[in-house]
Amino acid sequence: MPKEKVLTFLIEGGKANPGPPIGPSLGPLGVNVVEVVNKINEATKSYEGLTVPVKVIVDTETKKFRIEVGVPTTTALLLKAVGAKQPSGDPAHQKIGDLPLEKIIEIALAKKKQLLAKNLKKAVKMILGSARSIGITVEGKDPKIVSREIDEGKYDDIIAKYEEEYQKEEE
Repeated sequence: MPKEKVLTFLIEGGKANPGPPIGPSLGPLGVNVVEVVNKINEATKSYEGLTVPVKVIVDTETKKFRIEVGVPTTTALLLKAVGAKQPSGDPAHQKIGDLPLEKIIEIALAKKKQLLAKNLKKAVKMILGSARSIGITVEGKDPKIVSREIDEGKYDDIIAKYEEEYQKEEE
């Protein structure tokens, strides 16, 4: 039975390097650190500018490894989507950006594994709550209003287009 060692790092997307903490952690395990770093950078380049949790699973006998990339926080994804560096200090009065509902749906799909929502409508409402708490409007409105409109069925056609993708099981 193979012995595995799991190491977890928080890496800025696409910017892993063989220095600390990766190099010193992987060096003693006998794996090619540069190869691991290159794989991490390849797997995380779509998250450039965001901090991403990355697991490196090393088989200590064969020295083979695999990479598992997590998903950045909902706040980080929302901030990147509006091009802001930090949340609003006063989200009720100071807005940092506006997003289309499709972008909120995209973030809900990306966060699917971490959300406890049974369907996309509920997942979208969770993301709307995060957007509201950091000062982001959606479709030019307070996310609370958009959430109410979702309950009323106003966006059913848009959400229905993505529901099947949300319901798909992960392989």
